[in-house]
Amino acid sequence: MWRGDGWTAKVIKNEDDDGWAVAMIKDGEPEPALIGPWTMGRDKKNPKPLDGPAFSTLVKTASEFVRRHEQQLHASLHQSITVTAQAARIAVSLDIVPDDDNPHALLSAHDDGGELVAQVRVAASFKLNRSSAIAWVEADFARPASR
Repeated sequence: MWRGDGWTAKVIKNEDDDGWAVAMIKDGEPEPALIGPWTMGRDKKNPKPLDGPAFSTLVKTASEFVRRHEQQLHASLHQSITVTAQAARIAVSLDIVPDDDNPHALLSAHDDGGELVAQVRVAASFKLNRSSAIAWVEADFARPASR
């Protein structure tokens, strides 16, 4: 086991076969962020010892994995599109609030200067695309009908 840079690497027995795995756990998190195969030692029975360079590589890999996951989550929860409607360029954004009890989204419109023009609460399932954005702007920002 190695600790450092906000991570703990722990070599564990792979429950699926006779091999070994390494679990990368971010400090403060209850579950591993990443679990991957680990090399067997020379005796083909025990795991290869974890060393400094291997730990550094594992930290880099796990950090990148977490960063990509966070980017994907952000992209799925925050969408934005700029449209021209009513003779103006309007940036329309959809921010999904993944609440367990009451999931919803906020549909917002900003003018060219970045000023908030309108904001309404919509269903978390609302689909933001060019046509739905234009329709919302042309309807004077009235709350879209639930589908």
